[in-house]
Amino acid sequence: MGKGFFNVPIAVNEPVKSYAPGTPERDAVLQAYKEMYNSTIEVPLYINGQDVKTGNTRTMSPPHDHQHVVGSYHLAEKKHIEDAIATALEARKTWSQMPWEQRASIFLKAAELVAGPYRAKINAATMIAQSKNIHQAEIDAACELVDFLRYNVQYMTDIYGEQPESTSDVWNRVEYRPLEGFTYAVTPFNFTAIAGNLPSCMALMGNVVVWKPSDSQIYSAKVIMDIFKEAGVPAGVINVVFGDPVMITNTVLASPDFSGLHFTGSTFIFKELWKQIGGNIHNYKTYPRIVGETGGKDFIMAHKSAVPKQVSTAIIRGAFEFQGQKCSAASRAYIPKSLWSEVKKLVIEDVKSLKMGSPEDMSNFITAVIHEGSFDKLAKYIDQAKTDNDVEIIAGGNYDKSKGYFIEPTVLVTTNPKYTTMCTELFGPVITIYVYEDDAYADTLKLVDGTSDYALTGAILATDRYAINEATTALQNSAGNFYINDKPTGAVVGQQPFGGARASGTNDKAGSAQNLLRWVSPRLIKETFVTPTDYRYPFLGE
Repeated sequence: MGKGFFNVPIAVNEPVKSYAPGTPERDAVLQAYKEMYNSTIEVPLYINGQDVKTGNTRTMSPPHDHQHVVGSYHLAEKKHIEDAIATALEARKTWSQMPWEQRASIFLKAAELVAGPYRAKINAATMIAQSKNIHQAEIDAACELVDFLRYNVQYMTDIYGEQPESTSDVWNRVEYRPLEGFTYAVTPFNFTAIAGNLPSCMALMGNVVVWKPSDSQIYSAKVIMDIFKEAGVPAGVINVVFGDPVMITNTVLASPDFSGLHFTGSTFIFKELWKQIGGNIHNYKTYPRIVGETGGKDFIMAHKSAVPKQVSTAIIRGAFEFQGQKCSAASRAYIPKSLWSEVKKLVIEDVKSLKMGSPEDMSNFITAVIHEGSFDKLAKYIDQAKTDNDVEIIAGGNYDKSKGYFIEPTVLVTTNPKYTTMCTELFGPVITIYVYEDDAYADTLKLVDGTSDYALTGAILATDRYAINEATTALQNSAGNFYINDKPTGAVVGQQPFGGARASGTNDKAGSAQNLLRWVSPRLIKETFVTPTDYRYPFLGE
């Protein structure tokens, strides 16, 4: 690892381990999984460096075995949120003045803890809590979280190195101050790395945080907080609370010291939070920063020059990895008529080969969706497709929640390009395909652009460079992350900064310096070495 600006180690991406049969990492994660699965934990609130137990608890169960209890977590009351805010503001007095290299050291240490001694544990926790297979857990909970922690330090030093010009008699410098007040992180269930990044990147820049993880991710969030504590994050800098999201959010947003929201979750909730912040704007001491990444109705567009096997693989991986519960997951595809027969055959063959079950069995590609609410919603759309005349189920279509929330990978084909599942975000292992006439490529690109309110990710598959260029231009505003000859998922920190526009969020690009700039308030300092002693300018002629 080389040295960057300020002598900080240059960030490099954490290598993804294979977990192939017989590898030591496979044995280690399976051992951790079994130990954790066959025991129970109690997850308290974490306020001012202390474990806070309220006595009001809720149990946690794996999505793939919903009757099996792996622990419980404590629910906050309003007074606990108020305590978290007060202790954060008190911690700010010292944390905001902490030298940047001391803050950097803490989170670089956290990265090494994730990459090393905690790797098996955080992966196993993600397999249990979010029902990810081992590959999906590894690229998320281990590698992406490590990458966020390492690259954010590099981005921070890059930002601090951006300074204005000075002259021989004037020294100009910019101080990248943390926001005045406290920040609020609201994180989703689907990525352990996002859960770790949203609060930690704000803290890295000198801010203090109240963090509310998703109820469905608390089990692995506990591991993240254990890592932060061991890495040396001081008391009060990151405070973790669980419970009624409306009560927690109302209490946070009512504080005059609220200064920023870092959010990943549903579009509707984000819009409601934005509206609520706007309604409180006269109460705040500063204009709060609002950063959000929300939903997507992500597409795969294939041109007649595309390679059918590449198209089918992009569909299978893009739509069905982690049961389609990535905000970047492909949920609509547009295939030219000349390719459809071959692509259809390949997709059906691949779907039939996918095994589904517990992530403990590492031959399973598909596991369970996150909870019963998600299961029921997906089942409703599948049932509707079975009765509608303008859509056909060509693969999958079954579901079972007797033991876990299992939805078969399902492929719909519609003759209606505005069919409901072409437009509505489902967040599950369901993709809808529209077959278009080969000579309607340009019109179909307009259709792709105009079908959804979202603009998160999308992909074009083609070998014709003119067709690729045409799609890249026509779909300029359709996706914040646009993929050429690849699936529309799998952004890597430091390589593909992630975020979308339209209804998909503020596009502040997690995994980039742009995101960190939202969590600072620059102060320009001008120092004059020889101060004038006469107000008169030469033009006065005296």
